[in-house]
Amino acid sequence: MNLQLLLDTLADGQFHSGESLGEAQGVSRAAVWKQLKKLEALGLECHSVRGRGYRIPGGINLLKRAEFEAQLSTVAASALADISLALILDSTNRVALEQAQRGGSHGQLYLAEQQTAGRGRRGRVWVSPFARNLYFSLTWSFAGGAAALEGLSLVVGLALLQGLAGEGIEGVQLKWPNDLLYQGKKLAGVLLEMSGDASGQCQVVIGVGVNVAMPEDMAVDVDQPWIDLQQIAAKPLDRNRILAALVNALVPALQQFGQQGFAPFREAWSQHNAYQGQPVRIATESFSVQGDCVGVDSGGALLLATDQGIKAFYGGELSLRLLDDA
Repeated sequence: MNLQLLLDTLADGQFHSGESLGEAQGVSRAAVWKQLKKLEALGLECHSVRGRGYRIPGGINLLKRAEFEAQLSTVAASALADISLALILDSTNRVALEQAQRGGSHGQLYLAEQQTAGRGRRGRVWVSPFARNLYFSLTWSFAGGAAALEGLSLVVGLALLQGLAGEGIEGVQLKWPNDLLYQGKKLAGVLLEMSGDASGQCQVVIGVGVNVAMPEDMAVDVDQPWIDLQQIAAKPLDRNRILAALVNALVPALQQFGQQGFAPFREAWSQHNAYQGQPVRIATESFSVQGDCVGVDSGGALLLATDQGIKAFYGGELSLRLLDDA
């Protein structure tokens, strides 16, 4: 029995009899029951009522390739070489990076309803419940190697913010170098990984995770304050529409960045800097520096006004905190 077809049927939140579910796929009711147990393993609640059948309370908003593609802009659609949608992956970034190392195409988009080993920056676990949030990775080719990628994570974050703003999600801010915050709580994150020549042509895997409708019981594993789009919008949201809005904003930003670097994005990024003008601490395992955040330079480096003057800090294993929270 096809699990995807079962999900498609139960996604409407209505009751469906075991008999009708079995007939639809030509299997026994026992086979249906076994598949329903798999839904529970995915973390989906499935109600059974004698005489009525089975349903997923409230339904589920599944990603649908056709619905997503129908909402892509001409620019975005022409830039995507292929779209891969999986029910479950360990990590969209791992799959994308593996394919890139095998010579995968520029513009490959990898989507998953759930990640079993989603990762954030600095090795953090990214909690990835089934069909509730957005998890995707996009491969993109750049010339000029690692040096040409300065500020890329900031551009990605800004594009995501602008995509959300186009859907009426206002008030999102950017935390250097790769987080989206709302009222100080994490809404989304970006993880970049590179394959290829560090001094020449390279492919970057752009991993994105966005909290859309995070279940409270899943959030116990999140180690920082968080929020999701549904809380901000105070209404259910269509993940296909949000995904299309994000990709529609991301693709032209990547195209411009490839030609002009970070400099054209600097002013817009600074306007949404969550810590602009505030006292912060930036630290690694070996050092810690305090100062006032005064923005970023034309290469995307974070600028702190310290007792020793303006200091610039580039991405890497750095931790940035408001001084009150550090």
